Amino acid sequence: LAVVLLVQTGGGKGESPGDSASAGEGPVHIHGLGVNPRDGALFIATHTGLFRLGKDQARAERVGQGSQDTMGFTVVGPDRFLGSGHPGELASGPPLLGLIDSRDGGRSWTPVSLSGEADFHLLRASGARVYGADSSSGRFLASSDEGRSWSEREPPGDMVDLAADPRDGRRLVASNQSGLLASEDEGRTWRPLGRAPVGLLSWAAEGSLFHVDADGRVQASSDDGLSWQPRGSVGTQPAVFGAADERSLYAALPDGTVMASSDGARTWTARSRP
Repeated sequence: LAVVLLVQTGGGKGESPGDSASAGEGPVHIHGLGVNPRDGALFIATHTGLFRLGKDQARAERVGQGSQDTMGFTVVGPDRFLGSGHPGELASGPPLLGLIDSRDGGRSWTPVSLSGEADFHLLRASGARVYGADSSSGRFLASSDEGRSWSEREPPGDMVDLAADPRDGRRLVASNQSGLLASEDEGRTWRPLGRAPVGLLSWAAEGSLFHVDADGRVQASSDDGLSWQPRGSVGTQPAVFGAADERSLYAALPDGTVMASSDGARTWTARSRP
């Protein structure tokens, strides 16, 4: 299953939906990226709604009429997405969405759990397992039933990013200010994996683990983070980073530009601009 997507800091608690971008604009202030396995389209989760960039499109189009602030976003299957964040300006309901689920490619969303209680800025899934970092409480939560119920875990320090092994959702790699840590038991225990620059992580479906540092340099690991091989550079620190598969990777820059690589992160080109 080609699943991607990563996380962005910022635009969280205390920021009302729509206060940094108009709902009529294109995708800016990007929080997440994900490839839909149904048609290969790239979905862009932003502060003012969800956008779709088809394989032959140069500009992304808004999905539906909503403008919810989708802080956490991950693709879990064909037309099946999980998200979190805040409702749009005109939407009713609690200010924290908890975990929400879409089964129609993001056109509509259904509450799953923790409505009014959680705002996941970091959201990862592998199989039935879902992991989330709740910015409203500082909790790190784990679920083994697609997010219907949760258990609290001790976070691995000041977590910068998290990747879940698509082949085995019990296995995690996290990055923090000190380096990388690994868990084999759904985040119950952690062990140091080695030092690495602070950066973002993404685990491709085939097994390669990717990392991008604050300068935009990308490296790849074929042994679950034990050793790394340098690839190319995005050119600057990305806000969001993800691998759809071993060759197809995406990175969103702070200005809303989405960069893409089709050769395993060796070279990058602009896929769309805001």
